Amino acid sequence: MSERTPDGVAPERDETAPEADGGDGGSGGEGTTPPPEARRRRRPLRMSLIVVAAIAVVAAAGAATTGVLGDDGSGSAADAPSGPPKTAKVERTTLTRTESVDGNLGYGDATAVQAPAATRAGAGIITWVPGDGDTIKRGESAYKVAEQKVPLLYGSTPFYRPLKTGSEGRDVEILEKNLSALGYTGFTVDDTYDAGTAEAVKNWQDDLGRARTGAVQPSDAVVAPGARRVAQVKATAGAPSNGPVLTWTGTERTVTIDLDVQYEDMVDKGTKATVTLPDDSTVQAEVTDVGTPSTPSQDSGSGGSGGGQSGGNDKPTLPVEMKVANQKGLGRYQAAAVQISLKAETRKDVLVVPVNALVAQRGGGYAVQVVAANGDVRTRTVKVGMFADSTVEVSGTGITDGTVVGVPK
Repeated sequence: MSERTPDGVAPERDETAPEADGGDGGSGGEGTTPPPEARRRRRPLRMSLIVVAAIAVVAAAGAATTGVLGDDGSGSAADAPSGPPKTAKVERTTLTRTESVDGNLGYGDATAVQAPAATRAGAGIITWVPGDGDTIKRGESAYKVAEQKVPLLYGSTPFYRPLKTGSEGRDVEILEKNLSALGYTGFTVDDTYDAGTAEAVKNWQDDLGRARTGAVQPSDAVVAPGARRVAQVKATAGAPSNGPVLTWTGTERTVTIDLDVQYEDMVDKGTKATVTLPDDSTVQAEVTDVGTPSTPSQDSGSGGSGGGQSGGNDKPTLPVEMKVANQKGLGRYQAAAVQISLKAETRKDVLVVPVNALVAQRGGGYAVQVVAANGDVRTRTVKVGMFADSTVEVSGTGITDGTVVGVPK
């Protein structure tokens, strides 16, 4: 029978008192119920472990969604929660890689025009010269000696001997071609100087104000490949005709390059290139001449222009000349430093994406983010090829013409 207090309420049990032995037959306190105070002390530890586990689960989920753990590029990862900031389409095109080299726009190298020494007293005085920048065409005077015109004729071989009836050779043919172009007739254009040629020469001499001899002396004309532009006048009226009278160039502006020999395989006659002018406008050019590699003198002080050459560089260079068909496209530039883009490699019918669409993968290689029509984003491993013009050649599973890819940056 339990004890009761005088007011009939059972007295409070001493929670610290041990239980009586024999309740469950155990010994040494095994199987006994721990005191309530001990149970209360364990609860905070148990709750802490539960909270820590929950935080770990949330953190792992966050890492998976943000990509901290990486992606193997297999395309089996869960869709990204949001799409990339920009997208682009995979395109099928022809990709061309270029090399940019330095060049110079101008009229090409100037050559000197020499007046022959006088053969008789008083006959070798220069009486007229053109001005700097003047253009001289076929039949027009290059200069005058003793008031007699010395005309320009077109050709590749200068007159080096007297030409008269019976002469044969390449120089005869050049003379006859020019006479025909100037409107003289009565002869056949060939390499033989006959009576018909002599008669045409007399008419030509009459028009020049010369004696009608029917023969041509080496000093009677100056031969050049075509129309000439006077670069610099060297002589003045009244000077003796026994030295350089002037220097001249072609009339069309050309582009010249001192090309680093490492790019030699990129140029040949007929090679096309794009020329960028100082105002960023562009024109097309074509290689017309490729010279022989040479090493510039270290103390020449000339700045090499092609392939990143600089003054004093003794690396071998290759002289290259290019013509520009669209002379109007050159604007008013007479001489200027320009950039030339040479085609280095071309890949036809390849798939390309912007370079910024590439995503570096853990362990090496690249991938792209393929964006589906419903907005789902999956990572696809790609193999990269040639880079050119801010694009890159790519191939891989799921990459086709028109595929939308993310541009994350």
